[in-house]
Amino acid sequence: MLYQRSSALFKEAQSVIPGGVNSPVRAFKGVGGTPIFAKSAKGAYVYDEDGNRYIDYINSWGPMLLGHAFEPVVEAVKAKAESGTSFGMPTALETEIAQLAVSMVPNIDKIRFVNSGTEACMSAIRLARGFTKRDKIIKFSGCYHGHSDAFLIAAGSGGATFGTPNSPGVTQGTAKDTLLAGYNNLLNVEELIAANPDEIAAIIIEPVAGNMGCIPPQEGFLEGLRNLCDTNGILLIFDEVMTGFRLAKGAAQELYNVNADIVCFGKVIGGGLPVGAFAARNEIMDYLAPNGPVYQAGTLSGNPLAMAAGLAMLKAINSDEGLFKRLEEKTAYLQKGMAKVLSRYNVEHTINRVGSMISVHFHKDPVYDFETAANGNNDTFKAFFHSMLNQGIYIAPSAFETWFITDALSYKDLDETISAVEKFAKSL
Repeated sequence: MLYQRSSALFKEAQSVIPGGVNSPVRAFKGVGGTPIFAKSAKGAYVYDEDGNRYIDYINSWGPMLLGHAFEPVVEAVKAKAESGTSFGMPTALETEIAQLAVSMVPNIDKIRFVNSGTEACMSAIRLARGFTKRDKIIKFSGCYHGHSDAFLIAAGSGGATFGTPNSPGVTQGTAKDTLLAGYNNLLNVEELIAANPDEIAAIIIEPVAGNMGCIPPQEGFLEGLRNLCDTNGILLIFDEVMTGFRLAKGAAQELYNVNADIVCFGKVIGGGLPVGAFAARNEIMDYLAPNGPVYQAGTLSGNPLAMAAGLAMLKAINSDEGLFKRLEEKTAYLQKGMAKVLSRYNVEHTINRVGSMISVHFHKDPVYDFETAANGNNDTFKAFFHSMLNQGIYIAPSAFETWFITDALSYKDLDETISAVEKFAKSL
């Protein structure tokens, strides 16, 4: 494939945008090469500025559950734009989407809309601290909850030590209140709680991790976290920015039958527009201003275009009884096909899958946390990424990102993808 136009655009962008991109992973730093510049997308496909077509497996990092340019969403945004793009005043649309979201998700009474998943998680942590009157949080290595200071923390020298910043600009004062645990390691969490009695406000987790590849919770892990929170007066926060409305109508809470105290949403809930949200039962949400003392605000929160897109998306999901079964079947088909050809050519691999989230790890052993994910052969992944790209298959340009399956994918698309994987495996 030719990438001449994309290369020229990237060079131009670097003169006015840091690194030429507005989100670091787009720069292809993890895989090398020059990022492609998207021009348009429809259904399961994205088209670049050079006219190349790709079967898309990132789908704007998750929102395009029903495909790019999904007609009900497009039409809803067009119609709403004609009435005005922003008011800074309440609208009936905000209540309508809130009512629908609350009806779909278990264990929530109220929801507040914000503008991104980062903002949702940041606000959820502030709310948890205000509600519990405690300062510390526990997060898990490899789980990404946005780029607010409290979450950009790397491991200390021991299981019960304070975190240290892994980004300049994050202060030691912020870092000391974030404790880091290993994903799927319940004993580690117990040790942190014991070492910080009555100090921990919340445990925040991706119930299915997506930022170290797709990593499912091991049996009993989420239930164990729920029990530890109940015993110790800690709030359990599910970051469902990726999993929300993707794994089930009621998201991971429904799939695993484990209730969180606060749930964060993004991606799918906006139908492709910038939307985030956080939700909880009444007694927690009523701590938010203007009812309570915990302040959170946003000029564009509940933006009518975003609310129109999100409402159209949630309505489509809620009315399609066969959607999640189809997504599960397509993702299982892809997993089986890729595993078959990789095994045929003796390529060491592990494929993790939950619902419509899937990732390929080039390592033969099980992948269940950040450390085991990091054992994958990164050189093999780089070669895999570029082989797939050159065959018209667009996957995440990082070994530590899940793929997102869209219902717009046909089985012909899946077979084309499996054939591309086979060509790569054969080349090794």
